[in-house]
Amino acid sequence: MTGQTVRDAMVPEPTMLVETASAQEAGLAFAESEEVRALFVVDDAGRFVGVVTRKTLVREVVAAGRDPREVTLREIAEPPHFTLDASLPLDDAYHTLEERDLERVPVVEDVRLVGVLSRAVVRRRLAEDEPPAADPDPGAVVL
Repeated sequence: MTGQTVRDAMVPEPTMLVETASAQEAGLAFAESEEVRALFVVDDAGRFVGVVTRKTLVREVVAAGRDPREVTLREIAEPPHFTLDASLPLDDAYHTLEERDLERVPVVEDVRLVGVLSRAVVRRRLAEDEPPAADPDPGAVVL
């Protein structure tokens, strides 16, 4: 794993919307793909503003009785609690994800959102890089 950085394992270009987009646009983005779990909200310069999830839309717009055409993502995006720098060594990033019990973390470079790092992906990469277990008795036959 040595030498690899967050950039090597991140998912580049996550689903992003600008902060001036409406909650209705966010709903449409979720409706287009069941795989999209979160929308990353950025400003016009690509700086990471926050995250909107389906739960956010329900709580902040639907349950609150607000018009989704009038609510901007800037108003409802949950600010980032944690981000990782794209140049961080992957080993360090994995330990941070484990310590903080984080599943997915936005990846930034100079405050611009450039990707998302998933703990599951890093775990798979770590497993692929591990050498096979030594055979305690190389002469034995296993049937």
